[in-house]
Amino acid sequence: MPSLFNTASRLVLITLGFMIAYASPVFAERPYVVGYMPAYKDIRATADATDMTKLTHINISFFNPDADGQFMRNGEPACMDGASVADLDYVVQRAHKAGAKVLVAIAGGVIPPCGGDWSHLLKPAQRQAVIDQLVQFVEDHQLDGIDVDIEGALLTKIDEEGNYTPFVAQLRSALNGKLLTAATATYDGGMIPVSSLPYFDFVTLMSYDAIGPSWGPAGAEHSSYAVAEEHVATWRERGLTADKLVLGLPFYGYGFGKYAAEYYTFDDLISQFGRTIAQGDLIGEACAGCDYITYNGIPTLQKKVALGLREGAGVMIWEMSQDTQGSLNLLNVVHRSIQDQPGDGEGRGEGM
Repeated sequence: MPSLFNTASRLVLITLGFMIAYASPVFAERPYVVGYMPAYKDIRATADATDMTKLTHINISFFNPDADGQFMRNGEPACMDGASVADLDYVVQRAHKAGAKVLVAIAGGVIPPCGGDWSHLLKPAQRQAVIDQLVQFVEDHQLDGIDVDIEGALLTKIDEEGNYTPFVAQLRSALNGKLLTAATATYDGGMIPVSSLPYFDFVTLMSYDAIGPSWGPAGAEHSSYAVAEEHVATWRERGLTADKLVLGLPFYGYGFGKYAAEYYTFDDLISQFGRTIAQGDLIGEACAGCDYITYNGIPTLQKKVALGLREGAGVMIWEMSQDTQGSLNLLNVVHRSIQDQPGDGEGRGEGM
């Protein structure tokens, strides 16, 4: 028989356990900080230059099947330009050592020439073969999950054919507890269907590219704070809960007029225009026909981090190779901004 003292002690411990459990916040204290690392941009160098301890998740982009629907050929990715299996394993090992989880992002905004037809491959007759290969790849390379980045017209086509949400639902089940996330735009024809939201651990909002080299309203900024607010509000109205909403941040900008280029990385901007540009969002004047570059400087990124934590579960970065080093390193800016936020846990992600 246990003594009365031991019995009383156990009752106290049990009571304290219940009190702690009920007092715990809904969200863990560490928000999501998701960083994309493109396979096509010397991913080992990007991994070496990134302090992965400041990221919760790394998305390796992009993984596509070839024209025959095969993701692997002769032990290497069939359609992942620039990275070998050894490169991927290198990133996974470094990330796990730093405490970050690694997902492979599938598809992408522009499917490369080597890529197969996702709309065909996600039809019922082919879908399970695609899922089986994805799950096998995750298991073989100790990945923590899959990020679905099917975008634009391709997304619309797959959804209209009734195949997007069924694919996501089957993939969710097959991953057996691994992570499943998605990236989405916020315009008609570019948003993942509401029916798919329950199957994702979290969804990242690509809150940038409002204007680019061949699209958007002339004279606009490509990723203003006002646009981020609109996108967050749209997705909350569509039913994306705070614990699943992750706000995207651009580490790049677009140039127009005499600055016309596909994009400038933040490192390019610092190198070409000096350190003072880090405190603004524009070089030149944003107007139709004007010469200007639109990007996000440090003050805007700090405000967006606060928005992402206040209304959601954290932030996502496109993409890590575009950052600069030294005192203007934007990942450090994001990290410090998170530390500066009130620690009440509201709207925070689990970081898992």
